[in-house]
Amino acid sequence: MSAPTALLRSPDLAASAKPDGIAAAVTDSRTTQPVRRVLYVLSQFPSLSETFILREIQALIERGVDVRILSLKVPGEAMVQPQAAAMVHRVLYPAGRFRSFFAACATVLRRPWVTLGFLATMAWELWRRPVALAKSLAALFLALGRINDIRAFGPQLLHAPWATYPATVAWLLSRLLDRPFSFTSRAHDIFIEDHMMARKLKDAALAVTITEYNRRYMARWMPAPAAIPVHVIHSSLNLPELPYVRAGRQPRKLLSVGRLVPMKGFDVLLPALAQLRARGVELDCTVIGEGPERARLERLRHELGLDAVVAFPGAMPQAEVVRHMSEAALMVLPCVVAPNGQSDGIPNVLMESMATGLPVVSTRISGIPELVEDGANGRLVAAGDVEALAAAIEALLQDPDACETFAQAGRRKVERDFDVSIEAGRLLEHFGSACRA
Repeated sequence: MSAPTALLRSPDLAASAKPDGIAAAVTDSRTTQPVRRVLYVLSQFPSLSETFILREIQALIERGVDVRILSLKVPGEAMVQPQAAAMVHRVLYPAGRFRSFFAACATVLRRPWVTLGFLATMAWELWRRPVALAKSLAALFLALGRINDIRAFGPQLLHAPWATYPATVAWLLSRLLDRPFSFTSRAHDIFIEDHMMARKLKDAALAVTITEYNRRYMARWMPAPAAIPVHVIHSSLNLPELPYVRAGRQPRKLLSVGRLVPMKGFDVLLPALAQLRARGVELDCTVIGEGPERARLERLRHELGLDAVVAFPGAMPQAEVVRHMSEAALMVLPCVVAPNGQSDGIPNVLMESMATGLPVVSTRISGIPELVEDGANGRLVAAGDVEALAAAIEALLQDPDACETFAQAGRRKVERDFDVSIEAGRLLEHFGSACRA
């Protein structure tokens, strides 16, 4: 579906700043009022690959929090989730260069020491990385174009679901508005570059990450003890949208879902499938997703003689992905650490597969073992090991009892640890603590 025209227009937030309801919101002891106004800062909203953030925002709204979204870019994707399209009235998009320029000048005049001091800090931290510095300045410039709208909304907390440029923007807005800010770190935002992480941890009222692996990584990586602890709150699922289905599955159908990028390991999956075909194993595989590796992967598919059994249909709406999950025999996602250091935290598609009763095969990297327990609710192999991946796939295709056991255990795991109704409640509790600090 095409991005709706309404997504290009931003509302007057001051005119609609009342929350949808506050019964379940966390109380802020300084004002005896609930924490009910939070601004989320995102590089782009909506984004088809960030459905997990959309779910989080929805869950907070259901708890009475009036969430508004500052999107630093206008979305250019062809598909938009229906839930995101329904949130248009909550989004602020860039105001245009002239308005942003005058707003930036006015901000410097109004808070000169705060603004210039922040820019000096950022320049000091990033001068060796001119691209990161330029992108940070551009993000701040775009955000300042909406400073008056944000001030009128009156957020009690500024939250960035990524620790990169969104967190940098939330950090500056925090200083300009005298409000606390928080951020969540996930994967590339800590594994590739630190993006002034030590400074952000020092100034943030709350730091969250999605895995224990990330928390340990951040603690080891920081040059000095952080001023605040890093809390683990998982990316999570709206389980009613993911019914558990075991009947009617196609016994030889494999599924893999993700952006066509190196860290997903699709160039490991294809040789593993070729090995299985050479051994006479009947299968077909659908790889759902789009990305810069498409041409290379299609060439590899042809070279391995897999044109008839491996399909690359491109990106799909979430409902279509879930339909494929309900039909497949196995989800295979052989994640790797990419040459640039990029890797997944816990891929959402693994959580979604386990919720729907689809057994999973993946790899022992990053936070994946926190979700997939090898031999208990799925199978894990060493990253990049083609032979081990092929063996794990073949073993499960030949063992329906193991698949049934993994399916049931997988659903129990996500119900216990990855339910958005639970994780969003925990996040909201931490938001309340951040506002009281």
